[in-house]
Formats: sequence, C-alpha cells, structure tokens
Amino acid sequence: MIQPIQNVAQYMDFIQSIQYDDRYCDPMLLTKEQFERNLEQAVGRPGYDAFVTLNHGNPTGLFVFLALPKEHYLEMLAGISRLSAAYGEMLKYIATRYLGYNADFIFNPKNDLLREQLVALRAQFEPEQQKLIFSQHIPEIMIDGIEPLASKYYHEYLAIHRVDTYWTGEKVAHAPDRFRVLLALDEEKVVGYLDVTYHLNENEPYDLFVLPEYLRKGHGRRLLAKALQLNEPYTMHARIDIDNLPALRLFESLGFRRVNRQNSIAARCVLKSSFQKSPD
Repeated sequence: MIQPIQNVAQYMDFIQSIQYDDRYCDPMLLTKEQFERNLEQAVGRPGYDAFVTLNHGNPTGLFVFLALPKEHYLEMLAGISRLSAAYGEMLKYIATRYLGYNADFIFNPKNDLLREQLVALRAQFEPEQQKLIFSQHIPEIMIDGIEPLASKYYHEYLAIHRVDTYWTGEKVAHAPDRFRVLLALDEEKVVGYLDVTYHLNENEPYDLFVLPEYLRKGHGRRLLAKALQLNEPYTMHARIDIDNLPALRLFESLGFRRVNRQNSIAARCVLKSSFQKSPD
C-alpha cells in the first residue's frame, strides 16, 4: 500500500533504524544539512512527491522524489527500505504517475535490493563514487588564469561543457543562485571549467573538466584552489569515481580526505508503461 505523507515526524524511528544500517542507509541523508534539505524540507512542498509503503499499517519504505513535469524529470532524494517488495512497489507507483520521465536514483552501493530492481529495468549505472571532505587550510597555490564566467566566455564554456548530464552548461549558467562557475584560461582561451555550489554550508564541486590537451598543467588545481578560497567560511565535499585515481589524488593533495559510509552510486532509467521491462 502507498500512502502520501506531509511530514516525517511519525516515521523518525523507522528512518533512524535504517540510517544506522551500513547496507541500506541512504548516503544522501547522512549529514544534518542533507537530512533537512532532502527529507524534512522537501516533504509537503509543491514539486515534491513523498510517500511511504505500508504493510498492515507499518512502514516498510519511505521515499521522496523531486518531480519536474516540464522537463519530464524525476530524482529520488530519499529512498529508505530494507525490503525488495517496498522498492518494487515504489517503482511501480512512480512508473504510473510519471510515465516517460527520465528518473535518477542515487543510493548506497551496498543496497543490492534496489540495484537488482533497477538492473531489471535496464537502468544505466554510473561508477561508484567516493565521498571526500575538505579538512585542512586552503593551500597556497597561484590562481592566475582563473576567472568567473562572463558573457564573453559564455559560448566557449558551453562548447566544452558535458551534455550527458541534467545540469548542462545552459542550466548551470541560468542558476546563479545555486552555482558558481569558474573558468581556466590559457591565453584567453577557455580550457577548463568548474561548476560548484555555493549556497550551502557544505558545498560541492559538481563538474570539473579540463580539455585533454591542457591536462597536467595545473588548471584543475587552480580551479579547485580558487573555489576553496571563495567558499570560506563554509566547508566543501566532493564525490569522485572510485576508479578515477588521478582525480582522487588531486583532491587529496589539496586537503580532502575520504569519508566512510557515504559512498554513492547513480542510476537512470526511463519510466515505462505498466512497469514493463525493455525487450532484449
């Protein structure tokens, strides 16, 4: 049974019992700010769909989604359960309500129950990501050649920006209340960029990219050093693919340290009619 919810107070014992479970805890709810933003503040707000799955009146799962109808986009902000049946019920529910939407799921890599359900739906998975948090003083690095996004660089920025992501260059540039965009310049040419949040107590470099022919010239280090400088007095974390050793070394060399229990994995699928699997 699915039941919409307007607040989470009555489900706190259920939530906490799973958040103490290394296997099924939600990595997007492990800090106070994440818990408030993705759960407490999202439940009951327009544009969010929050509900529980129930068995004989007892909660078996709690889920919160951000829904953007104009973009046919759905994102799971919270997914808490230890039962395969609860994940299955959730997926059937959103497939019915959000037919044809692109749905993104970020979850615990140890959560085999949700992973199996998404594999059956032919979801596309990204690599597991290691969470790191900045824990030292800002390093003394020359940050020449790093500039904020300006209109004269706009088209160069878009030309090198990733397109296989929800936050495209156009969306980032049109969200100045959420993102700060820094550019790496080489003789006035845009050779790299960093999209980084700045409106939170714990901000995050969302996308860091340097053109291949300009790698190993310090552009990535300068972009990150400038972002850390501008981020004071707040803290910063990063999520790096666990097999991206150069990126892990870069962040760790700047004072980031690895955090236990907060790794995550992302998957995306298109929600299909009647919850049917894609044909082979």
